[in-house]
Amino acid sequence: MRSLIRRRPATPKADPAPSRWSWRMQRLMLTPGFRFALRIGLPFTLTVLAGTIYLSDEDRRGTVVQAIADIRASIEERPEFMVKLMAIDGASDRLAREIRTAVPLEFPLSSFDFDLTELREQVTAISGVRQANVRIRPGGVLQIDVTPRVPVAVWRNAEGLALVDNGGTHVTKIAARQDHADLPLIAGEGAAAHVPEALRLIAAASVMGDRLRGLVRVGERRWDVVLDRDQRIMLPEENAVQALERVIALEGAQEVLTRDVARVDMRLASRPTLRMNEEATREWWHIRQLSGQ
Repeated sequence: MRSLIRRRPATPKADPAPSRWSWRMQRLMLTPGFRFALRIGLPFTLTVLAGTIYLSDEDRRGTVVQAIADIRASIEERPEFMVKLMAIDGASDRLAREIRTAVPLEFPLSSFDFDLTELREQVTAISGVRQANVRIRPGGVLQIDVTPRVPVAVWRNAEGLALVDNGGTHVTKIAARQDHADLPLIAGEGAAAHVPEALRLIAAASVMGDRLRGLVRVGERRWDVVLDRDQRIMLPEENAVQALERVIALEGAQEVLTRDVARVDMRLASRPTLRMNEEATREWWHIRQLSGQ
């Protein structure tokens, strides 16, 4: 009976292990670089390729550029982005006119058309402006806040009269000395470069009151103090303030400057020299001749 039953051959079981190519693909998909290239790199490449093919036609490219320009213009020219006027604070009327001349703008303009850094540089390039801040205020106002240079002296040079600040920087030209009679007068080439020293000398000479006419820079090296009656105090290159104070002390003790003295030469500190005016010199010689000396 058993011999009559035929046994079926055993079916081999399928191998659960993946094939070599399937295994390699699974390993590749687990690589971060490949997954990044598949998810981002491939779509990006296809998009760039499609865009390049589309924009290779000049008419299409022009249409796209014009569409972008129209969209940009529609945004920039909206009323809330338009600047309608300019406001200048901190400047005198004359300086404000100079600023408006240096920055010629025709309003209204879009705020996107302004280069505020360049505008600030244009304003600070004006000689009368020490510092400037430029911004766009709500309401379409170009706001320029100015810190002007404060003139401290009138400088007379070969080109005429000009105002200078405490650093010697040119502020503006003036037509007449009387326009700024309250400011001290300095003269000579290179005088503006030594304004701080000139101000110290003027402060020391303030005890002379209205006799002081101004300071003259001589040879771009030293100062002469000019008084009324054409008197001059010739100061040395070094320690000029101290030399002037010695002369003021001599005036207080011996009234040197109230006499017929044309020059007080302090260039040699160890040997001050007095030079009489011409009339006094002639009178002195006349006296000597009469005395037989």
